[in-house]
Amino acid sequence: MSRTRPSRIRHTPRPRRTALAAGVAALALAVTGCGSASGSTDPAAGKDARVSVNLRGKQAKAGERVEVTVPEGRLAEVTVRDREGGELSGRVAKDGRRWTSDRVAAPGTTYEVKAEDDRGRSATHTFTTEAAGRVNKLTLAPGKGTTVGVAHPLSIVFDNPVKNKKAVERHLKVTTSDSTEGSWGWITDYSGKDRVDWRPKEFWKPGTKVTLDADLNGVDSGDGGGWFVRDYATSFTVGRDQKVEVDLDSKQLTLLRDGSAVRRVPMSAGTPGGDKASWGGVNVLMSKEGTIRMNSETVGLGDAYDKMVDHSMRLTWSGMYAHAAPWNAAYFGNTNHSSGCVGMSDGDAGWLYEAAQVGDPFVTKGSGHKGDADVGNGYGLWNLSWSDWQAKSALND
Repeated sequence: MSRTRPSRIRHTPRPRRTALAAGVAALALAVTGCGSASGSTDPAAGKDARVSVNLRGKQAKAGERVEVTVPEGRLAEVTVRDREGGELSGRVAKDGRRWTSDRVAAPGTTYEVKAEDDRGRSATHTFTTEAAGRVNKLTLAPGKGTTVGVAHPLSIVFDNPVKNKKAVERHLKVTTSDSTEGSWGWITDYSGKDRVDWRPKEFWKPGTKVTLDADLNGVDSGDGGGWFVRDYATSFTVGRDQKVEVDLDSKQLTLLRDGSAVRRVPMSAGTPGGDKASWGGVNVLMSKEGTIRMNSETVGLGDAYDKMVDHSMRLTWSGMYAHAAPWNAAYFGNTNHSSGCVGMSDGDAGWLYEAAQVGDPFVTKGSGHKGDADVGNGYGLWNLSWSDWQAKSALND
């Protein structure tokens, strides 16, 4: 940026000093008691700008916006950078006297503030924020660059508790290619951890591109949770319009694509009455796990089974799958006689495994199920009405 410098005229400092609020560092010719300050080394700049910065020293408070002010004149340019080259953008107030960063200062970070006023005078200040006593991290789904079915939400599971839900939610930005209407909702994950999901009002439209920017660096998650010390991002694309219908009355499973049936196969779901019944409502295909060992003791069903199972597609964290179940062949199409899963022949399960997308909804209807799975037991959020889901946003309190 080019700028005409003023003439090299020696300025005599004014005898009076502008009073500063407690805890604010003044940047002038002299170094302040905490932090450091220096004026321009260019004599053409006239004299040093008198600038105040609200954060100072080596134990400055994290999670605060950086504020730079001048008692006279107007701020022309302010830059705040950390040692890794990251920059805090900001805005100058209408009167030109105050610059405020758009984001807060992150914990355990050293920042250099450079300010210049409209008379070409400059000053520099350095401060370091206190380190985070505890760090919170998160896990995002879907994975970056993936293609998923129309029912897959954006889902964030936190390592530590989140008490400051409003503060966290305000830093989560969802962008879609078609301005999809949606809402965040806070729930408890099946693991017992705090979780926040973003779902559309209705299933996604095929081809929608979705981006999440979680600008959390420097946000305090509250008591027992700790600080976030980095930003997160993910993006995904919505694939084909597919859903799977599981009819407990006809004992048939149907794959629908664009609303039309592609194929219908006989199946056997969970035994009605008791813990072995299947979950009803809308569940979402969480993962395609292939051949896995299934042990009934891990889901609280005693020693009912312990075997290797092919073409396994997970629907809930509590152990409901759709999979191949050749040992149950006598019941396909006529009796629901499994321990809660949706079983099919090897051939039919293999076909569905190839055709299904992670994120496809599995809609279980008919009699004999044990109700809807809890909202955090997989992706059970589609079993809530739109208004009930919106009510789970921290910003709707």
